[in-house]
Amino acid sequence: MGVMIATIDSSIVIISLPAIFRGIGLDPLAPGNIGYLLWMILGYTLVSAVLVVVLGRLGDMFGRVRMYNLGFVIFACASLALSLDPLRGGLGALWLIGFRVVQAVGGSMLTANSAAILTDAFPARQRGMALGINQITALAGMFLGLLVGGVLATIDWRAVFWVSVPFGVIGTFWSYRSLRETGIRKPGRIDWIGNLTFTAGAGTLLAAVTYGIQPYGGHSTGWTNPWVLGGLSTGVLLLITFCVAETRIAEPMFQLRLFRIRAFAAGNLAALLIAIARGGMQFMLIIWLQGIWLPLHGYDFERTPLWAGIFMLPLTVGFLIGGPASGYLSDRFGARFFATTGLLLVAGSFLGLLALPVNFSYPAFAALLLLSGLGQGMFSAPNTSAIMGSVPADQRGVASGMRSTFQNSGTALSIGLFFSLMVAGLAGSLPHALSTGLQAQQVPAATAHQVAGLPPVSTLFATFLGNNPVGHLLGPSGVLNTLPTQNAQTLTGTRFFPELVSGPFHHGLVTVFSAAALMALIGALASALRGRRDTKKAQL
Repeated sequence: MGVMIATIDSSIVIISLPAIFRGIGLDPLAPGNIGYLLWMILGYTLVSAVLVVVLGRLGDMFGRVRMYNLGFVIFACASLALSLDPLRGGLGALWLIGFRVVQAVGGSMLTANSAAILTDAFPARQRGMALGINQITALAGMFLGLLVGGVLATIDWRAVFWVSVPFGVIGTFWSYRSLRETGIRKPGRIDWIGNLTFTAGAGTLLAAVTYGIQPYGGHSTGWTNPWVLGGLSTGVLLLITFCVAETRIAEPMFQLRLFRIRAFAAGNLAALLIAIARGGMQFMLIIWLQGIWLPLHGYDFERTPLWAGIFMLPLTVGFLIGGPASGYLSDRFGARFFATTGLLLVAGSFLGLLALPVNFSYPAFAALLLLSGLGQGMFSAPNTSAIMGSVPADQRGVASGMRSTFQNSGTALSIGLFFSLMVAGLAGSLPHALSTGLQAQQVPAATAHQVAGLPPVSTLFATFLGNNPVGHLLGPSGVLNTLPTQNAQTLTGTRFFPELVSGPFHHGLVTVFSAAALMALIGALASALRGRRDTKKAQL
């Protein structure tokens, strides 16, 4: 329950963002407001990626159950504060972003210590099944959050946050009453240098990646922005400092020597690559469904966020089937075969998605999503068991935190990487297609050229939020009110924009899914090289 509610809340706002911003009276696509939008989407993930290692290490020192229980308390309080946001406009957005950060702290305490608690509690012969259920629950939560957010947003935007409150309260009382420390504690001093350099370095690096999505100085993305380049350089420098410091401190936050364990190093590398691929797939599928496929099939843009979550359910079904089954089998036959085969299935699903036309047949699309879910489930459960079973017992908390860091960092990196790839692909062909299409519907040439010159990221975010893209692009100019009724209806209908961008969008999809397939194949190679006996620990 802990990891499910934590991961549901990592994605629940994605589909419900339109209702949330309407509720606080803020246009997230207005100039100067994109930052609110990005931090609402990514703030939770960034904080989770940065803190899980620190909190896992603290669990090793002071008790994993103690940290886990405190996480439920913080999570419940932050969820309540989110649902009671009394402000509007920019201040209302800052309230939500701030308490999302606090909520992420509680969620990080849950995810950083849950796998370690289970590893302590279950013998090796049952560990794969237990961790498989836990890991697949976490992955399923990410995609269930899309569906839950879409459903609750149609009721009330505050319900998106209310739903976490009873889970937080029940979890708090349940965990305090039932959980007991069974693991090995390793008392020690807090590694302040390691904590500060890792937190600052990872946070700066991921924040710079986030801002790299935004346009800058006439460019479609912000990778030439001095602040972004400075953030990337500073983040890398701080992380290098962290690695050097950790080798010289008597009681480091994280034992870098754990990477000498082949199962640990290979498993985390594969987990990072598949997390990047999975995050890119999640956001690209949402844009594909909401911006093109659903409108082409008669769905109003405002209804597409909810239906996108519904049509992506085969992915979650695949998780729920593949994860527990492969976890159980890996307890008997080892993790390497199942984890590697799972990643090969994921790579195959990406290649299958490449072969689909933009206006695909849904049964074929659903079958590929199911295959991808099965593959990710087959990989995640045995891989988690292999990572956690390969480290010494007194390092399980920090190992669990590091595993979560790779997963959460991969999700954050995927957004910057794949959005940039998609924007770069659209920037070359979308302006001409958009200008020509608008002028064909009697939009003045000057207005058509101006709209076509806007950064593609604005158009992507409009479809992502369930807004009518052409209405969003032409709204400020007032041109729609001056056009003949038939032309205005055509421009704002459900077919004009999807048909216009299908070609440029498919070009971007080829780039994104090709990169994702390559990452899955490299991850499969790393998984195959993890060694025969994953649970044998190296001598540190």
